[in-house]
Amino acid sequence: MSEQTDTTEVTDAVETEATVPAQAESPEAAPAPNPAPAPEAAPEPATVPVPVAEVPAPKPPRRALRAALRWTAAVLVCGGLGAGTAMGITAMERTDVPGLATESDGRWDYPKLSLPALPAGVPRPFTDGNDGEVHHADLRALLLPAPAGAKPDPKLTGGWVTTDQFFATYPKEALPGLKREVAETALRHVAARGWTAPDGTVTRVHLLRFNSVAFAEDFRDEALKTGVMGSMVLPTGVENWEDTEDLASEVKVPYVSAYGYDETVPYGAEQTRWSVIQAGDTLGVVTLSRKGGVATVPFQQTVALQAQLLG
Repeated sequence: MSEQTDTTEVTDAVETEATVPAQAESPEAAPAPNPAPAPEAAPEPATVPVPVAEVPAPKPPRRALRAALRWTAAVLVCGGLGAGTAMGITAMERTDVPGLATESDGRWDYPKLSLPALPAGVPRPFTDGNDGEVHHADLRALLLPAPAGAKPDPKLTGGWVTTDQFFATYPKEALPGLKREVAETALRHVAARGWTAPDGTVTRVHLLRFNSVAFAEDFRDEALKTGVMGSMVLPTGVENWEDTEDLASEVKVPYVSAYGYDETVPYGAEQTRWSVIQAGDTLGVVTLSRKGGVATVPFQQTVALQAQLLG
């Protein structure tokens, strides 16, 4: 609105106020018989325009409004970006977020595990209808696969092996007793896989299937003498050993028992850690050896995963 328009509006208001006549008396009142002559009317006051600068018309503060709009838009954009970033971070794995990567605890990178399919109507070992706790799956399919980066053992490739290949894990003086027990317990099959991990740990996994749970337990107790101090059949090169106390807390598979052992100092150039896994009609023997010592985490991890495949 221009200055001229503002001045006109204010001026009109002043003139209207000055020219409004006085209110007439009530019609019931009698007129005066001799009205006195009316005094001479005073001259009308001159109309003086009020400067616009003194009485400005209210206008929106455009510059302040534009600034407020800009700040509001900025806040909304930042809020949207912040929400999107928060959603993105919550959807990411911890190791994908810069600055929040979790250091490796030493475990090996095993592939995703799955149980082999069974024919229709055939139960798994610890389910209703399988009172004998028999593993009907191919024993080779129950072997733990090698972790990422491991070098396969050319003699233990995940297939069937002979009993002599299994006996190679033990010293010569233990062979007569092992062979005798094999003959008495009706050992059916032996499957094995071996590898050398990137840290130099040599791993061998043997699975032994018997005709029944009773035969498997008998071989565990009489041939390997699991847990019998002073009489236990030890892997080659092991002289001093002790139970692995923390293995049982790591391996929690229903109906499966895992017995773990450590070679104790002095153990020479390399240390051996091993485990015997009892799962129904099948025994698993897991052996790890490494120069300077076998790390606890991969040992527990390897035994736990093999126990799960047998459970």
